Parts: sequence; C-alpha cells; structure tokens
Amino acid sequence: MIPVSLSKIVITETSDHQVIVLKELEGKRSFPIIIGLNEAWAIDRAVKGISTPRPLTHDLITRIIESLNADVERVVISDLRNNTFYAKIVLRQDGNIIEIDSRPSDAVALAMQKNTPIFVASKVLEEVCKTEDCF
Repeated sequence: MIPVSLSKIVITETSDHQVIVLKELEGKRSFPIIIGLNEAWAIDRAVKGISTPRPLTHDLITRIIESLNADVERVVISDLRNNTFYAKIVLRQDGNIIEIDSRPSDAVALAMQKNTPIFVASKVLEEVCKTEDCF
C-alpha cells in the first residue's frame, strides 16, 4: 500500500464529470479519478471545513460510523478493473477491522472529513502510472 494525499479537486459545474487527483506522499506520481458533482462538492466542503445546517449524505455516514463506536482507520483505492477504480473503507470497531466496498469518491469524501489516511494498492498505482511522473 502506498500512502497518497488529495492534491487537487477540479469542479466544473457545467459537466457531470469532476476530477480529483491523488498524489503519492513520498514520490512524484499522481493520477486522476473521475467522480460525480455531488461527491466533488462533498470533498471540497470537507477540505474547506464548510458545514451545512443539516447533515448531507457523507456527514450522515460519518455520524452513523461514530454512533456505532467505530472509526474510519483508512481508505484504500484497492483495484482498477475496466477503467473503473474500486475502494474500501476500513473501519475499526472494538478492535475489529471491517472493510466496506466503496466508490473511491465516497471513500475520499469520508477521509477528508476526519483527515483519515488514504492508500493506493501498488498494483493500481503501477497500472495508472506506467512512467515515473504520470500526471
């Protein structure tokens, strides 16, 4: 697993496709993931610390996790199949690890709310970054 950070959010309100860019923490490689507008806004709000009067979907998920006495330990971009990224949200509850299948955009949105570490599986980074500085 390679630690990465969110390095860029590109929101284009006239398009259904938004972009986040993840960059490895100890290297030059980075890569884009296409996401939806609502998820991009959720990530942007979390990064900027903007709260809403009522909980939105990602806020609700975070509250549910907390009410179950669990923590999001990390998120992992775990696979790339047919040009689609797959992710896992890794929870810790009472010493147990629980992995939940997720879209990368939702996993990153949750990670941004609590400054949770993000990782990319080596095989995924190698696939999307065939050269040293791929993006």
